[in-house]
Amino acid sequence: MNITVFCSAHRLDRKYTVPAAEFARLLGEGGHTLVWGGSRAGLMGQLADGVKAAGGRLVGISVEFLQHKVYKGADVLVMTPDLAARKAELLAHGDALVVLAGGLGTLDEVTEVLELKKHGMHDKPVVLLDTDGFYAGLRLQLERMDAEGFLPRPLAELVSFARTPAEVFARLTADRN
Repeated sequence: MNITVFCSAHRLDRKYTVPAAEFARLLGEGGHTLVWGGSRAGLMGQLADGVKAAGGRLVGISVEFLQHKVYKGADVLVMTPDLAARKAELLAHGDALVVLAGGLGTLDEVTEVLELKKHGMHDKPVVLLDTDGFYAGLRLQLERMDAEGFLPRPLAELVSFARTPAEVFARLTADRN
């Protein structure tokens, strides 16, 4: 499976890097391909290193203005002219989407793929790894939107939340059956 991952390009605390390393190991050992933002920086670089070390394949999707931060060991590297094209390529290359801890860029990416899924533009599973309750606020907001009728599809059809990397893969497997 090609798994697109959205996450931070910043160095983060161990409470985020340890679960990300476990996720990378499971992805690589499972024979999957990591599709990610193509950066060597922060959590993105650590994730790519972990997948590669575990025998996985790497497809980086970067953007021209971040060319100086690209991961040199990717099996495939796609350069895009801007962030909008990058998001489209990240979505197109993945069979599933996983969201790890991240900042505004990650939030932008996950909300766009949920909006596209809401409109039926894709039906790929989207799973957020809610490390240390990082996405509790987003989950609460999405649940309110669902409860108050702002979503045309039930929230459970759009996204799921996982507490551990193993649970992420369990959800991805369940969504494919």
